[in-house]
Amino acid sequence: MINRVYQLVRPFSFSVKYEDVSLEQSGQVVVRPDYIALCHADQRYYQGKRAQKILQKKLPMALIHECCGVVVHDETGTYKAGDKVVMIPNQPPKGFEFDGEFYENYVPGTHFLSSGFDGFMREFVTIPIDRVVKYDNVPSHVAAISEFVSVGCHAINRFEKVSSSVKERIVVWGSGSLGYVVATLLKELYPESTIIVVGKHSEKLRLFSFVDELYDVGELPEGFTFDHAFECVGGEATGDAYRDIIKYIKPQGTVIMMGVSELEVPLNTRDILEKGLTWVGSSRSGREDFERATELMARPSIHGRLQMIVHEAEPIEDVKDIYRFFEEDTLTPFKTAAKWNI
Repeated sequence: MINRVYQLVRPFSFSVKYEDVSLEQSGQVVVRPDYIALCHADQRYYQGKRAQKILQKKLPMALIHECCGVVVHDETGTYKAGDKVVMIPNQPPKGFEFDGEFYENYVPGTHFLSSGFDGFMREFVTIPIDRVVKYDNVPSHVAAISEFVSVGCHAINRFEKVSSSVKERIVVWGSGSLGYVVATLLKELYPESTIIVVGKHSEKLRLFSFVDELYDVGELPEGFTFDHAFECVGGEATGDAYRDIIKYIKPQGTVIMMGVSELEVPLNTRDILEKGLTWVGSSRSGREDFERATELMARPSIHGRLQMIVHEAEPIEDVKDIYRFFEEDTLTPFKTAAKWNI
């Protein structure tokens, strides 16, 4: 079967690669992408905002690691043709099995689709059977961001294993898409806790009306404090976020680091030590996180809230629509998804 792969060959330029793929590969399932969603990482590649050495090393490459699809063929019999699934971009080394301690997304030798390896902008995706998770009762344009939600699930999983039993006040620092997803999950999973969001974009903060407390970072009240924090800022503001979190967090709190910064970020180590804080770096996700994400997203309270941040663009039917999709995403405040009709 001839497959078309839509690769970014250089910033702002896509090309079609043709490859011959077999439907009868052992342990593989063939999936037709249905909806795709954009991540900031995709935009950085598309706009050439990565170092030139990185671009030269990783391009040409098909972008997109957030995608749901429909099973076309499964020679193992695990899935039926027509089953709706989400695909896992994290590809651990062959033979890896999660032992409850060491996660697949941090194992040496793991690779990630759309980061040096072709992502999901293809006509068909042939992928190992353990890299797909079936979903039901989730609108497909919302299911497209399952990978993004799974990242939040992974961070909460890490948090549950290392944080203290006191969880009266949990803050999400950041008012973007990641902050929204993490706040949504925390509100569902910790109904007895006070969930707080701190951000600086008033128009975005308005969408966080479901949390218990909402603050502009420049207008924090006197005596403001919390037990634990999820940092969801990233970029140039990461250092400011860490400074404020360290200032306001209670002793022996846990800080889950989720935002990505291209620059080195200074930390106030004196106060970190004096408060006995636990810092956890959390990145990407694995199969168990996808399973938890799809289970949670099937709840109307979750997918109903998540669709508030998903802008559904016009369907992608040819190459010119891919350019429109990427450009339209720069004008939307949260997530952009579209039906993949190529």
